Amino acid sequence: MAKAGQDTRTGGLEGIAAQLPKIGNEPGGKGLPPVHLWNPPFCGDIDMRIAHDGTWFYQNSPIGRPALVKLFSSVLKREGDKYFLVTPVEKVGIVVEDAPFMAVELAVAEGAAGRVLKFRTNVDDWIEAGPGHALRFDEDADNGGLKPMLHVRSELWAKVTRALFYDLVERGEERHIDGKAMFGVASGGEFYPMAEASALKDLR
Repeated sequence: MAKAGQDTRTGGLEGIAAQLPKIGNEPGGKGLPPVHLWNPPFCGDIDMRIAHDGTWFYQNSPIGRPALVKLFSSVLKREGDKYFLVTPVEKVGIVVEDAPFMAVELAVAEGAAGRVLKFRTNVDDWIEAGPGHALRFDEDADNGGLKPMLHVRSELWAKVTRALFYDLVERGEERHIDGKAMFGVASGGEFYPMAEASALKDLR
């Protein structure tokens, strides 16, 4: 990977990608590199960022090859509020403006624990909301209302698109949590509160 201050124009994205583990070559259910086991030295920042809408940029140009975006996303790691691309031997910083992933498609299925909400991310991974992959609903300080988020892995989350948020609201229900009426959505045997039921009119 390119280090801070290094001229990367000669190698470009292909040069960076050539130094990354290939998806599917590592043991594990999803074929992802074991990034959580790696703690290499920090080698500086590279001019790469993930915009609010999930678009990846390199040197201020969109990365137009989905396979490259998927490869880079497979070695993404978060430490505190900072994001890095990592290999077993080095780590470089990138900028994430909001969330590293976007949840862009929703499928609904029935499982042993009832309804299961399945989300496709912008890198074509399918995530089932439920144990291990929680939904949460943050306050959207920039636009008002709620910002739904889906846990992808480790400390990485996907922002659920506004269109899918409305789909979740349509599938919502009221339940009593700790003696309080809450409006939320169920998936995989778990219930994810969005807001107090008294605020239902603001969600529909």
